[in-house]
Amino acid sequence: MRVVDVEAGERLPPPGDVAGALITGSAAMVTERAAWSERTAGWIRDAMDAELPLFGVCYGHQLMAHALGGRVDYLPGGREIGTVTIQMLDAARNDPLTGKLPTEFRAHATHEQSVLELPQGATVLASSSRDPHHLVRYGAQAMSAQFHPEFNADVMRAYIDRKHHDMRREGFDPHHTFRQVAPTPLARRLFRQFSRHHGLAAG
Repeated sequence: MRVVDVEAGERLPPPGDVAGALITGSAAMVTERAAWSERTAGWIRDAMDAELPLFGVCYGHQLMAHALGGRVDYLPGGREIGTVTIQMLDAARNDPLTGKLPTEFRAHATHEQSVLELPQGATVLASSSRDPHHLVRYGAQAMSAQFHPEFNADVMRAYIDRKHHDMRREGFDPHHTFRQVAPTPLARRLFRQFSRHHGLAAG
C-alpha cells in the first residue's frame, strides 16, 4: 500500500499504475479550493474515466462529489459529530456492498461541511437525520461515505474531546455526545467489503 500526501505536494500516480484508491479525510475544507485539493479533484476525474476503484471518506467523500459536479458547503445547523444512526435507502438493497446491511446501523461522524447537491448520475445509499448524503455511489467502481468507517470508539471520543469547546459554542452538549459513543462494527466492515469486492485484498 502506498500513501500519497497530496497536501504536502506529493504527486499522485497515474490511475493506471494502481489497483484502487482510498481518498481520506482532511482538516481542510473543500470550499477553500486549495491548489492541492483541486489537483486531486482532477485526478479523481481521470480515475473515474479509467474506472479505477475509488472509496472516499469525509473530505474524500466531499471532494469526489465536488470533482464530479456536485456542490459542497457547510452543513445547515452546524457540525455533525459523534456516533450517529445511518439509515439505508431503497437504492442500497440492490447494491453489492450494502445489500446485506440492516436498514439502520451506527457510524462515527465528524464534519462541518457536507455534500449539499449530488453530481449527476450519483445514487444515495444511506443518510442520517442531519445529512441526506452519507453514503453515495458514483458507478460500479466508486463510492464514498461522509461517516468514518475507519474510526473506532476511542478515536471518536478523542475527536469529541478535542472539539468540545466548538461544540459548546454551537449549542451542542459534548458530554452527552461523548456518552452516546458506541461500537460501529457494520460501518467498519465497509472497507473490507469494498477491498474484497474489487480484488484489492486477499481472503
